[in-house]
Amino acid sequence: MEGDCLSCMKYLMFIFNFFIFLGGSFLLGVGVWVLLDPLGFREIVAANPLLFTGVYVVLASGGVLFLLGFLGCCGAIRENRLLLLSFFMLILFIFLAELAAAILAFLFREHLTREYFTRELKRHYQGHNSSDVFTSTWNAVMTTFDCCGVNGPEDFEDSLFRLLSPRTMVPEACCQSNGFPGDVSVEQCVSGSATFRRNKGCYSATVDYFETLLFSAGALLIVVLTIEIFAMVFAMCLFRGIQ
Repeated sequence: MEGDCLSCMKYLMFIFNFFIFLGGSFLLGVGVWVLLDPLGFREIVAANPLLFTGVYVVLASGGVLFLLGFLGCCGAIRENRLLLLSFFMLILFIFLAELAAAILAFLFREHLTREYFTRELKRHYQGHNSSDVFTSTWNAVMTTFDCCGVNGPEDFEDSLFRLLSPRTMVPEACCQSNGFPGDVSVEQCVSGSATFRRNKGCYSATVDYFETLLFSAGALLIVVLTIEIFAMVFAMCLFRGIQ
């Protein structure tokens, strides 16, 4: 009976880790494909520091999943205690890292206030400098969430952006445009007209957006942590059951 249970556990663990292995391989393949410059795609990604950083995040995630799946598959099907122990240690490290990140997010939640983001925006936002990660991040946020500044367009008063562009009231990322060169609406917007300007602050916009995803994100985190715990239990059971 014990042997049948271990055999069932072994094949379940193999199937589970095989899908992890395939997912890691796919992410690695996408990351390498982008870095090998297919049809100039790398130049498109490199133009945005956020996208370029994302490629390396995809590569790192793919590498970890690839290694995790490989250790789990080989350790289970070959009944190798060393591979199973390595799999257990890697899962444990990921679990502790996620737990530490959650604790730090809870401890430092007080710093993520409107005042903090407003102060940082005034000090560091430059407007059109795509090579500056802070600026390009804010441009992406304002464009994605159809917002302007932290609280609104008034956040750009007495800011580094106004020092660099004294004739411009708000950056183009705050403007509603049709995307055509020489768009009159953009010219009026950056000159101070509220007609073609996004007037909602990004703090409220992002909070409204993520509140709808908060429950799903929490449920997903619980599912992931539960799967990791079961994976560690399965690995230890197989480790102890293999003679």
